[in-house]
Amino acid sequence: MAGPLKQFEIVPLVHLGEIGGYEIALTNSALFMLLTVGLASGFMLLGARSRALVPGRWQAAAEMTYDFVLKTLRDNTGEHGLRFFPLVFSLFMFILVANLLGMIPGAFTVTSHLIVTFALAMIVFLTVLLYGLFQHGFGFLRLFLPPGVPLALAPFLIPIEIISFLSRPISHSVRLFAVMLAGHVMLKVFAGFVVSLSAAGGLGLFLAVPALVMTVLITILEFMMALIQAYVFTMLTCMYLNDALHPSH
Repeated sequence: MAGPLKQFEIVPLVHLGEIGGYEIALTNSALFMLLTVGLASGFMLLGARSRALVPGRWQAAAEMTYDFVLKTLRDNTGEHGLRFFPLVFSLFMFILVANLLGMIPGAFTVTSHLIVTFALAMIVFLTVLLYGLFQHGFGFLRLFLPPGVPLALAPFLIPIEIISFLSRPISHSVRLFAVMLAGHVMLKVFAGFVVSLSAAGGLGLFLAVPALVMTVLITILEFMMALIQAYVFTMLTCMYLNDALHPSH
């Protein structure tokens, strides 16, 4: 049986050529990112197809997802933050579908790769930084000195706030990446125990039962974490966007 880290290996599927000595190929990671976008788009298009007064299952699910993200954004940023709804909703749907897609046996979990989660976090970071600077100018720098803080503490507090602000893409991305990576590794390890102990026979069959129970429980936990991590990433995105909208609060 392949090792628990084998499932994260990026493999080229279709070779598209070479540019400047670098191979261009469609990898399993790129394929599942395309599938994620396609499934998320298809889900919303299917839900919005009928637009019935009494929604069916697909429409109700799409509306609930829409309202959930809308409420999360409004509660954290106010009415002015709704201009960022397309960005926040797209991030939520991409992460949620990618996490759930990765739970299918044999599928590739794109959110278990740091480069993917870091790219998503950098989109949020640059949006906050650029919007804050263009909208507020130097007033955006008030973010690094909260109101009510004595000026005597500014030389100590401002560097801390700047470091905290610059580290946001790291903490924002590592949280999602680490949880998805650790969960899939643990699931693979316990599933390997079940297979190995069952093949051993005798006492192994008896020991395989608790390993199987643990595998089922971890699978349930992984589905829960797929939902929770999509929400956590979205919540943090809304909180960071609020800083761009109201840097002095």
